[in-house]
Amino acid sequence: MSVQMNALSKAPRLLLEAHLQPIQGSRFQPTGFPNLGAATYDGPNGERMLLVESAQSMANRLEAVCWDTPGDDWVEPLRGLPLVKVVRISKDENGADKEQAVTNSVLEAHRVNSPYILEGNDKIVFNLLKSQLAATEEGAVDIKKLASVLLGLDTNSLIHGVFLAKSDLAGGRLRLPRALSAFVEAEDVREVQSGGVKNDHVKPSGDTSKGFGNVPFARSEFTSRRIVAYFNLDLSQIRAFGLGDTVTELLVSLALFKIQAVLRSGLRFRTACDLEVIPSGIDIKRPPDFKLPTLDDLEGSLPDLIAKVAKEQKWPQKPVTRVLHS
Repeated sequence: MSVQMNALSKAPRLLLEAHLQPIQGSRFQPTGFPNLGAATYDGPNGERMLLVESAQSMANRLEAVCWDTPGDDWVEPLRGLPLVKVVRISKDENGADKEQAVTNSVLEAHRVNSPYILEGNDKIVFNLLKSQLAATEEGAVDIKKLASVLLGLDTNSLIHGVFLAKSDLAGGRLRLPRALSAFVEAEDVREVQSGGVKNDHVKPSGDTSKGFGNVPFARSEFTSRRIVAYFNLDLSQIRAFGLGDTVTELLVSLALFKIQAVLRSGLRFRTACDLEVIPSGIDIKRPPDFKLPTLDDLEGSLPDLIAKVAKEQKWPQKPVTRVLHS
């Protein structure tokens, strides 16, 4: 089943909720923040709430399920999408050039705005952006033009969002908000306090400041009546790119692939936070008549869709922009 684009044609957002549970037992470990710990707060009805996974962390997880680390490429159904790779060239034992992967625009913390992409000696991406977006140096930023350039350079930027915070690029005004955002909340939570001891069987009374000795520690986990992963796909923003029906379908399909891939295999947030979707636990909130394609459906349809967009946009056979890292 391909994506039902007709059901999405008038909807401003696609809102999806996935109900989760610990894969074993009832306890789970939430995300924590320096000098804050677990992010607990009061809900609108006075219930005790907990942020299990932040929007920033979920954005990273939605990218991680798209990448084949051993193959240094997109996972198989997404191969052929444009991206930027940062590589180092060295010599092998025979003196021939050997390429070594450094990073890429899918996994970099700031994606295509990464200093490894824009701040090094190799200015290929910087110069491309500056030349193709020169008309945006003054006046309002042309979002359609920005989206068109990024489509062929780093397609994922149109889903993840981008902020090209460089004064030499339209005064640092080139930005697109995230089209796909997500977070995980738990409701009606209860703390589970426990702890342990790091044992030093050689010198129990050793200097703990140097890592020796027995060190007791506290541990906070939680139980919850309800854990929900929330996903929000901004369909209005994607349509506003003005890139045509085929590209719009590709971007929506890519976003749905990310969601389904995370829900299938990307919910092990931490050692003590391994979650799963409960049976029949995915609800489409808006639009209510939309039928969510399965991950298998998306894996089957995306390769042909990518090939169709590649032909339409005249992408090269291997749409990878390489930046040399020295």
